[in-house]
Amino acid sequence: MAHNNPDSLSVNPLFARPGEETAAPKYRLNDGEMLPETAYQIVHDETMLDGNARLNLATFVSTWMDDHANRLYSETFDKNMIDKDEYPQTAQIEQNCWQILADLWHAPSPRETIGTSTVGSSEACMLGGLAFKRLWQHRRRSEGKPTDKPNLVMSSAVQVCWEKFCNYFDVEPRLVPISEEHKCLDGFGLENYVDENTIGVVAIMGVTYTGMYEPVQQIAAKLDEIQSSTGLDIPIHVDGASGAMIAPFIQQDLEWDFRLERVHSISTSGHKYGLVYPGLGWVVWRERQWLPEDLIFYVSYLGGDMPTFALNFSRPGAQVVLQFYLFLRLGRDGYARIQQASQDVALHLSGAIAELGPFELWNDGSDIPVFAWRLKEGHTDKWNLYDLADRLRTRGWLVPAYPLPDDLSNLTVERIVVRNGLSMDLADKLLADIRRETTYLEQLSAPMPREAEHPGFHH
Repeated sequence: MAHNNPDSLSVNPLFARPGEETAAPKYRLNDGEMLPETAYQIVHDETMLDGNARLNLATFVSTWMDDHANRLYSETFDKNMIDKDEYPQTAQIEQNCWQILADLWHAPSPRETIGTSTVGSSEACMLGGLAFKRLWQHRRRSEGKPTDKPNLVMSSAVQVCWEKFCNYFDVEPRLVPISEEHKCLDGFGLENYVDENTIGVVAIMGVTYTGMYEPVQQIAAKLDEIQSSTGLDIPIHVDGASGAMIAPFIQQDLEWDFRLERVHSISTSGHKYGLVYPGLGWVVWRERQWLPEDLIFYVSYLGGDMPTFALNFSRPGAQVVLQFYLFLRLGRDGYARIQQASQDVALHLSGAIAELGPFELWNDGSDIPVFAWRLKEGHTDKWNLYDLADRLRTRGWLVPAYPLPDDLSNLTVERIVVRNGLSMDLADKLLADIRRETTYLEQLSAPMPREAEHPGFHH
């Protein structure tokens, strides 16, 4: 097999053992076996080409856990979360976790509500949406009304999982556009989007594009007004992928959760600001009545009869164990210190970037520790934020630039996600690189060469 074959992986002679092939096929199974040491080295070297996870300021996903968590992970990665008969204690740990979240989110009776783990907050969002749709269908049928045109109202800056939900489950998405004046869904004009076919409204605690909180209390108040004038009683699902694990610790006076009766369900990502490795999500309902019984399956599996209402069946149990470990280890004070430290770094970074001449903040990271900025209008025609992102990438930093949605699609922003592990020291190094690369770009005497348009950034 030729070593320069693009369909094969070359093996360094230092790694290959006598008699072994020095190339391996990429797209089909090899005929023979390979020593584990050789296979390990090939895959190890392939993954070296990925970016440094700690310097990835695009992702919300946790990239670091402590040694005790890593030990627990290695001890439990073989557990199947769905097999509650074989692993009853892991099943109990899962219940412990969502009841802890129900209490954290001010459910009226945390021990009497219901929730589940998922493989991520996207699945959790879909379960919340399915509960909305099914309850709406039940009510409409009981009233002798049609059920063929459900719709879901949300911001145009919603995470792509909600668009997937509407596509996969035949629900019309009604997207309320964001604007310079209304940077997120805030209740303005909501009466123009809801009707008798509206199954619910999604409020986002930490918009993916910018990190801003949507004012859930304000949205709920608007829906109260709509109910008073029209009789429409429309529930809210809070997509708290990030903010549901931030606000309870560092913005405790903010009312966004089950303290608002109109909030029926809340989802979050354990693998974001829950601080667990991917993939883990959670969804909790305010009361059991908001999860329709006919969405729950009671199945016989490996000798037991158990309920399940997740979209996935077999899925890892290790991340659930890790979540419980962190709940025990950190408690409220520990989570508060970690989340506050991240926000302090975000405010430090955004304040310094705001002082650089070319930039204007879209938001400053005072909600979740995420912020975005844009080039001042008319500042330059020689470079843009994609150029800055490319320059920072050469120094190892992944800082995405992308257009805002719909009515603001002509406006490009750049965003930083501050996670546990981005220290003040690293932040200062990032700032030094931003200043250095901005100075370089400002000194251009001609426009930067333009390649193909950059795609939008959604995660």
